[in-house]
Amino acid sequence: MEFYHFTEFAWPFLPPDDEFTSMRVNLPNEVYDPTIGADWFNMCLDQHLLADELGINCMINEHHQTATCLNSAAPLSVAIAARQTKNARICILGNPSANLRDPIRNAEEMAMIDNISHGRLECGFVRGVPYELFSSNCNPTETSERLWESIALMQKAWTTNDGPFNYEGRWVHKRQVNVWPRPYQAPHMPIWMTGGSDVNHATRSVENGFTFTMFLTPTEGMKKMFTGVRDNLKKKGLPKPADDLFAFMPLVAVGETEEEALKFVKQVFWYVTNNKSEPQFRAPPGYVETNLYANFLSGKFSGGRTDAIRSKGMEYFRENGVAVYGTPDQVVTQLKKMYKEIGGFGNLIAMLHSGDMPYKDVAKSMTLFAKEVVPQLKDLGTVSSKVGMLKDRGRPIQASKFKGRTDALEAARAKSGVTVRSPKKSRRSKKRAA
Repeated sequence: MEFYHFTEFAWPFLPPDDEFTSMRVNLPNEVYDPTIGADWFNMCLDQHLLADELGINCMINEHHQTATCLNSAAPLSVAIAARQTKNARICILGNPSANLRDPIRNAEEMAMIDNISHGRLECGFVRGVPYELFSSNCNPTETSERLWESIALMQKAWTTNDGPFNYEGRWVHKRQVNVWPRPYQAPHMPIWMTGGSDVNHATRSVENGFTFTMFLTPTEGMKKMFTGVRDNLKKKGLPKPADDLFAFMPLVAVGETEEEALKFVKQVFWYVTNNKSEPQFRAPPGYVETNLYANFLSGKFSGGRTDAIRSKGMEYFRENGVAVYGTPDQVVTQLKKMYKEIGGFGNLIAMLHSGDMPYKDVAKSMTLFAKEVVPQLKDLGTVSSKVGMLKDRGRPIQASKFKGRTDALEAARAKSGVTVRSPKKSRRSKKRAA
């Protein structure tokens, strides 16, 4: 199993709750103070440097026009992490390709970062949350198709190395596509996707060899989704997917005592309890399936996780697997139970920081997580024996046979007959760089 540290670069210094109606879309940017914010950005980036020192990976995302996430241009933060870290896999999750007008520019950015990091980039794509549609001015009924077309075009651009090609798609039209530089990893970076309720989207992701990721989902919901994907793939006669094609992100806090962990997780829970928005921003017509939209309009669904936490408390989320917290041994027990109930997943994205949680607290929680939780779980699960589409990946291999993600990827690429460029062999020493 692989482990990624995550902070959403949230801005916690908000006005009194009764003075604003939404953290997203229309909260005036005068609420942001650049004097404080400049240090806040660097504090969040420092967490990823610490993750690298501790031997865990980094996940970075982006959102727009919101205090929940200052990281409005994730490729910039990912590029910084790529240059400043040494060993961590860096996952961008992700590129909102459905809302971007030029996927080739996106492909160039990702290829540059892959080179800067010497092949440590995990390249994720997202359809984007509904709040993003207002600032991007995109049609919600088109975003799913735009996403898939953009990804396919980027894959073609990364793997076409004999000169330019023209492209005429439904949504994208390009002339003389010739991406420089090409990616460091061959045939290209591992691709990740996110999703919530659409099992067909999730199935398509894994069938394409993409790692499918769910955020803050109860264990029962993940079990239903991951089982549905595996069943669909079996019906198609495809090989059993390895655990490394599934990922999950819970809220995580680790303390020396249960009391300390509770203190930490209350700080991380800022993300849930303060993430309010106006109803019209949550479900623009055409974004979700008709039945879900009908439930929203009728009041059967309103605030989701935010309403639940306010009415049921944090222990409810611990019981349902959305939050994982406690002493190291308690966290290990929770994650092993979750792994078994869900049927396996190979990547855990731990949201260890949010709100106004000070660096010293997140650093302690991260350190306990990396030194006392990860070693007990790192050999759990399976990895793919080859790269590419699921049909070409062969039989899954036990993760314990490899030193980590990079080692497993090198073996899979070698078995698939593609070029292997190792970060370990290619990265210059400080002496040579000087």
